[in-house]
Amino acid sequence: MGKVSRPADRQLRRLTWLSGLCLTVTAVVAVFAVAFRPVPDTGHSAPARAPHTAAAPASQPRPGLRVSPAPRVNPTPDQDATWPVASSIADLSMPLAGMPPVPDPANIYAAAGSGMLSPAVRGMPYRVYVPDSGGSTVTVIDPSTYRVIWSYQTGPNPQHVVPGYDLRTLYVTNDLGNSLTPINPRTGRPAGPNIPVDDPYNMYFTPDGRYAIVVAEARQHLDFRDPHTFALEHRIGVDCAGVDHIDFAASGAYLIATCEFAGRLVRVDLHTLTVAGYLDLPGSAPQDIKLDPAGRTFYVADKTHAGVWLIGAATFRPTGFIATGPDAHGLYPSRDARYLYVTNRGNGSITVIGFATKKIVTTWWIPGRGSPDMGGLSPDGTVFWVSGRYDSVVYAISTGTGHLLAKIPVGPQPHGLCVWPQPGRYSLGHTGITR
Repeated sequence: MGKVSRPADRQLRRLTWLSGLCLTVTAVVAVFAVAFRPVPDTGHSAPARAPHTAAAPASQPRPGLRVSPAPRVNPTPDQDATWPVASSIADLSMPLAGMPPVPDPANIYAAAGSGMLSPAVRGMPYRVYVPDSGGSTVTVIDPSTYRVIWSYQTGPNPQHVVPGYDLRTLYVTNDLGNSLTPINPRTGRPAGPNIPVDDPYNMYFTPDGRYAIVVAEARQHLDFRDPHTFALEHRIGVDCAGVDHIDFAASGAYLIATCEFAGRLVRVDLHTLTVAGYLDLPGSAPQDIKLDPAGRTFYVADKTHAGVWLIGAATFRPTGFIATGPDAHGLYPSRDARYLYVTNRGNGSITVIGFATKKIVTTWWIPGRGSPDMGGLSPDGTVFWVSGRYDSVVYAISTGTGHLLAKIPVGPQPHGLCVWPQPGRYSLGHTGITR
């Protein structure tokens, strides 16, 4: 999720953001008064880290897991599916009509390999867009020089920079500003006035492109909106405090969302737009979620248990746990879909997991520690760009060696940065999930 502290309600979140902004402004004024020149921001400290529960081995699911029964709906005719689901809800085994076909059932990311740029993005300049959630700006980095080239106003508390389904527009989710800032990635600049949208903490798109899903975290809603006008078309209330990240079944039939403060996951049927059940992970704080290339296992980062859960896509049950590091947060498949990069915000490391073996291959460490949060890969997959949430920097890391290539100062509390353009046919949202 990435909030600095666990908010009790929307008012507290707003006060927290305003307090942080005031402190930042005060610090800047003081610095100029004394030195008449900018200095690095050193007043930002990470929140106190609570002790973490010992992690279980990957082969042993944790005890005490509870799965609530899914509500029944009228059954639909059987239909062959590549990824069957063991559920009383027949819809979950039926592919979502209108979703582009999966070219390789063994690799749902097969159309998002190195160099596989869509005609929609060809010619767009390679840039890194960083939302500074402690303020009201987006910082733009030129990767060829590792330098900031622009910074512009968006709205209060920008959390993520989200590519639209058609790959042509980026949207900044201004959480406390209740708006989206559109960006034209051909110019790297805002493309028009802010678009009013209630509580846009995060945003995704259904695999058929029919809806934008605004994750209204404070409201505990998933708001299904027109993907161009963002007019509200359907709203799903979820019993899911801290709903924040989503990924989709390989067939497009359902989504799974993480609920950070409730310690659970929620599954939603995309045929009927209804809740299809919950999975409780006691004592957890689920963060990002990502489906493996084979479409059979969802990986769920858990900041409290310091690792990653493995959830069976067919059963909606835990199948294992991999300990990675404290405050495990972001999940990113490698460009060749062989590895999963896990950012461990609590100790400044990135764990590399092999999809084929479900085991840790190596761990990369940021020199001097750090707070790697959210990010994305370069179009060719050779550089992993990730925000340093509590250090007001962005890291560029070689995926070949794990070495730090650059550390670039940006605004306060950088969060869901977007590397653009990306290979792929369409965007599922977040910071650039493409298939």
